[in-house]
Amino acid sequence: MDQWLLVYVAIGAFIGFLAGMLGMGGGGIQVPLTTMAFAAQGFPREHMLHVALGTAMATVIFTSISSVRAHHRHGAVSWSVLRRLLPGIVVGTGLGTVLARHIPTFPLAVIFTAFVLYMASSMLFSWKPKPTRQLPGPMGIFAAGTVIGVCSALAAMGGATLTIPFLVFCNVPFHTAIGTASAVGFPIAVVGSIGYLVNGWQAAGLPAQSVGYIYVPALIGFTVGSIVLAPIGARLAHRTSERSLKRIFAIVIGALGLKMLVALA
Repeated sequence: MDQWLLVYVAIGAFIGFLAGMLGMGGGGIQVPLTTMAFAAQGFPREHMLHVALGTAMATVIFTSISSVRAHHRHGAVSWSVLRRLLPGIVVGTGLGTVLARHIPTFPLAVIFTAFVLYMASSMLFSWKPKPTRQLPGPMGIFAAGTVIGVCSALAAMGGATLTIPFLVFCNVPFHTAIGTASAVGFPIAVVGSIGYLVNGWQAAGLPAQSVGYIYVPALIGFTVGSIVLAPIGARLAHRTSERSLKRIFAIVIGALGLKMLVALA
């Protein structure tokens, strides 16, 4: 167990750095790496991805706090946008955790990878919105928040996967989109973690030391590693060009998402 705790700390440090740098909660990177670690430990295949998703979602609670504090110091968090998105995000995240319970491992992996590749392609090809486009009205932004919440709960991605392209699509500056997405991750993570805990509470055959679909040793290791590195990643983000950030984000999550899908096929 000790050696695996060190592995989890190392994964946590990696995702924390990229979470701070790219505004993502870490799920796009953490879930594939965690699934590989769980497979190496011989965890039950039928629960492997669900536990990886639940643990990743719980980790986002701590990663997002550390990341958003660093982005706030740079003035890169739009709290007004966050308040408008929040109602839809809470509703969508709760719904997404219920849906995840009823989807088998491989189809869930396909959904997860589809989200990852969508995000990777939108960042890699750097599409630009019409200069007159703005954020939608109350119903439109509630709908957007709901979609972000559902997809984030299914993929345990903390919201950045869809929040960043949505905000950039509405002409929010990229660095502000990253900072705001890091703040969006917190309510998604809280609601999503409760959902994964409750929906996995009576699941049979879960690994020892699991609470619902949350594996506690991995959560501890991820949290320790991510809290230390997230502020460093956030500082680096504000010294890096928008184009470079998009390319790094796209390549890393795209490659890891595909690797996980192949491993579970």
